[in-house]
Amino acid sequence: MKTNNLTRRQFVRTMSVGAGSILIAGSALAAPVKSRSPLALDKIKLGKSGLNSTFLGFGTGVNATNRSSSIIRSGTAEKIIREGYDRGVRFFDCADAYGTHTATGIALKGIPRDNYILSTKIWLASGGIPEQERPDANIVIDRFRKELNMDYLDMVQIHLMTDPKWTDVYKKQMDILENLKAKGIIRAHGVSVHSLEAMQACVGNPWIDVIHVRVNPYGASMDKKNPEEVIPVIKQLHDEGKGVIGMKLIGAGSYKNDSEKIDNAIKYVQGLGSVDMVIVGFEQPQQIDDYISRIEKAGKS
Repeated sequence: MKTNNLTRRQFVRTMSVGAGSILIAGSALAAPVKSRSPLALDKIKLGKSGLNSTFLGFGTGVNATNRSSSIIRSGTAEKIIREGYDRGVRFFDCADAYGTHTATGIALKGIPRDNYILSTKIWLASGGIPEQERPDANIVIDRFRKELNMDYLDMVQIHLMTDPKWTDVYKKQMDILENLKAKGIIRAHGVSVHSLEAMQACVGNPWIDVIHVRVNPYGASMDKKNPEEVIPVIKQLHDEGKGVIGMKLIGAGSYKNDSEKIDNAIKYVQGLGSVDMVIVGFEQPQQIDDYISRIEKAGKS
């Protein structure tokens, strides 16, 4: 089995990090999860953020950029997102760059607002969205709420940070988000990181309530090709009480057709004990059922 540039020894050691943590993974989770790995629809706490979710979240950003994604282009976004809710998923991950706000709002219309978590991200770097202008976060979030037809947003993150000095570069926007949280317009804020250096800049930073991290046992689409370099930093963040959301579970789709690798990745992340939940990008209802089943099987084995 190929291991994406990891040596066999590194891969076995990496897998053992997750597997060896399975029996204590529940210590970071809310009841009823205790002395076992979390299952897909188990309710968890996202660190000290005050947000509660299912372990499995619905990602809307498959092959996404410039406010377009696979489910938007397919014309099935509202249906598949609602299918996610109907199957028990309670976390929905959007972003300005994905273009999925309006469809998500339509899909979740009529559902009591406190029955799910709505997460989204603001894009501050160049490219990524059609406009060149980057208005302040409060203006952008007013637009988000209109697009989603929601009074408040559960979580807003700064999207795709790679700069180790991002907390200095975007300090003004961080302060605006903090003010919006104080007003109840958003419930939590944080960041989605795409480099180890940007992740390390989050350690010890009390502003970060929740963080998206790229994690899998193969180093595919991760911040380093060797996961052993990344996992200790993720643990630091989790130990500080930050909510940790694992993304790129299947390496941005790089092994989406390899059943063994998918199961290995699920088992690995479940067992770490430092990843509160995972998000997976879904394009078809049967994929949701498949991952719920895989996570349940891995968690009970």
